Amino acid sequence: MNISELMQIHSIGYHLQDVKVNFGYDVKIEAPDVSIDAKHGEILSVPRWVAEVLSAEKLAEVQDTDMVVALKQAIVKENVQGDFDLSTLEPEFYIKLNSFMNRLPQQDKDKLESMLNSLVRKRQGKIIRLADSSKMSADLAKKLTVEERVMFDYIYHNSAEFKKQIMGDKK
Repeated sequence: MNISELMQIHSIGYHLQDVKVNFGYDVKIEAPDVSIDAKHGEILSVPRWVAEVLSAEKLAEVQDTDMVVALKQAIVKENVQGDFDLSTLEPEFYIKLNSFMNRLPQQDKDKLESMLNSLVRKRQGKIIRLADSSKMSADLAKKLTVEERVMFDYIYHNSAEFKKQIMGDKK
């Protein structure tokens, strides 16, 4: 399975999770697997994909984690760690962040992309060094996002294959 297929599967799971929304209008919706009867000002939990539709139509406001704060905290935590130590990110961190960014105006999105790029570069360098030197431990696996696990495995296997070609079966 490649990384885009894995991300798509996890993204689907993420969009099926419930999130709280604050309704700006009285809303009554009847659809297969979704039934909503909400009054103005009411807060209900609905599947994220429904919340995103309601938000796009300006019918409700999603009450979700502020991913700007989460990204800033992740950058600070990552900068505190050593070259061979990663801070912990939740498995769907990048999926959540991308979903959040899609709801932002372009100017805000550009600022967040710049911050995200610095986090990705820092973590990518660490993951490459770790994958080149050892197998993934259970402790390390807990710290990585879904996408980072795929990258780690890819680098680990290709690095091992490269070493085997150069050195033969000697270690």
